[in-house]
Amino acid sequence: MSWITTIAFDKAEGKLKNLYKRVKGPNNTIDNVLKIHSLRPHTLEGHMVLYKAVLHHSGNTLPKWYLETLGCLVSFLNHCNYCFEHHFAGLQRLLNDQQASKKIKEAITCNKLDNVLDERLAQGALYAKKLTLEIQNIRKDDYDKLIEKGFNEGEILEINQVVSYFNYVNRSVLGLGANTDGDILGLSPNQSDDPNNWGHS
Repeated sequence: MSWITTIAFDKAEGKLKNLYKRVKGPNNTIDNVLKIHSLRPHTLEGHMVLYKAVLHHSGNTLPKWYLETLGCLVSFLNHCNYCFEHHFAGLQRLLNDQQASKKIKEAITCNKLDNVLDERLAQGALYAKKLTLEIQNIRKDDYDKLIEKGFNEGEILEINQVVSYFNYVNRSVLGLGANTDGDILGLSPNQSDDPNNWGHS
């Protein structure tokens, strides 16, 4: 559900129907974050290309659980419960460890990620927080600190793009009133070796 008019899977036609077939989950489920694009299918297509590239692509070298953690952090900072709930459920599936998942969730909500991440990964989380809440204060020093902690430039780009993506999607969801009604939490396009496979499972 959302404030904006959306088109259900069984009512979709043409390009929208073809895109829905590519992104659907079990029983033709289309997540509300994707349905909010239904009046402009080309933006759904753009969203999925970006989403798959920054979070679910085999070209990434940072662990997917860490990228999902950053996504949860950004969503929490932006008060986007929709994305936080979805991606925390995805994080739980990736870790397959309820205790570890619980510790990460508590660390995000208590602003203590340095308690559960090593110094290197915690520095990436600090960059994610600053990029989200203090974009006007980002300086080369923030980049230099990531290098000093051992990130290479490709990894810094991965962090930057995940954080930027979540800031985009949080604003899409919050600005159009999307909620999780009818969604299956935690589904994602998991075929990382195939950038064109957008099916949610």
